Amino acid sequence: MSLRVVDRPTDASASKSTGSLNPPERNPGFPLDLDWVGRVRMNRSALERRAATIGTRRTVKKDWQVAWLLRAITLMDLTTLNSDDTSGRVERLCAKARHPVRQDILDGLGVGDLKVTPAAVCVYHSFVKTAVDALKGTGINVAAVSTAFPHGLAPLSTRLAEIEASVADGANEIDIVIERGMVLRGDWQALYDEVRAMRKACGDAHIKTILGTGELATQTNVAKASLVCMLAGADFIKTSTGKEKVNANLQTSLSMVRMIRWFRDETGIEIGYKPAGGIAAAKTALDYMALMKEELGTHWLEPHLFRFGASSLLTDIERQLEHGLTGHYAADYRMPMV
Repeated sequence: MSLRVVDRPTDASASKSTGSLNPPERNPGFPLDLDWVGRVRMNRSALERRAATIGTRRTVKKDWQVAWLLRAITLMDLTTLNSDDTSGRVERLCAKARHPVRQDILDGLGVGDLKVTPAAVCVYHSFVKTAVDALKGTGINVAAVSTAFPHGLAPLSTRLAEIEASVADGANEIDIVIERGMVLRGDWQALYDEVRAMRKACGDAHIKTILGTGELATQTNVAKASLVCMLAGADFIKTSTGKEKVNANLQTSLSMVRMIRWFRDETGIEIGYKPAGGIAAAKTALDYMALMKEELGTHWLEPHLFRFGASSLLTDIERQLEHGLTGHYAADYRMPMV
């Protein structure tokens, strides 16, 4: 393979070149390498054994846990993707994004002067403009789920038009859905061509490709789909829509982040990762952050390289932060989302 376009940064320069103020070079996309795709294999048993150790080998306690949980908030795509969403609900979610943790909790923890906000608010296309207006001046991104979310089975022209409409309304991140049937058939050229076209339609907006991993049958399929999407120019690869029977889990995450590492080693380009669906507990979030730290390095725990797709996760994190301050768990209704 001869895909390398930039030199991999040395350890000394990595923090400078990949910090949140200086994000790494965006993935330009590469020609589809079917030989590389054909050589991808994943050992499910080995992945499951490794995943089982992530939450047991180390724990984060006391002040360190508070710090990790505050970081987790900055890695969130705060999301509402319900069939009964309204402009009012999206506006309330954006208000929560502006102030994700009660100020008295932050002050009590001694971090009241920190600007702790999620990376993005993620909504349906219909509510992009509402979110853009509500978040103006905050620096919080607006992500739109486009391309016939969650099934992704509309005609390609329709899906591309939806992307273009979301970008025109102000979305600076687009979460697209791949056609899972292409993966199940092994039609890698078709998958590559569609993602490439979607990347072009996104323009300057970053593209996250949702694989729908719970519907891809095998970990090898997950890994191959991850590679094809990265070759096609994806800025992030994402597990799930949150609507599948099986959403994000640690073994599937290992398949995807190891493909990210392999892609980085071959091309010098760093790709983001977004687990989504079923991540509702602070402890689960810490497990995913430990996985990223161990598999890809600490600097991957930045919003330009890692996100949680989350709706209820913030509530549990806020409860855990109050527990760290008072020693007591608050009722959920004291930390309403919308």
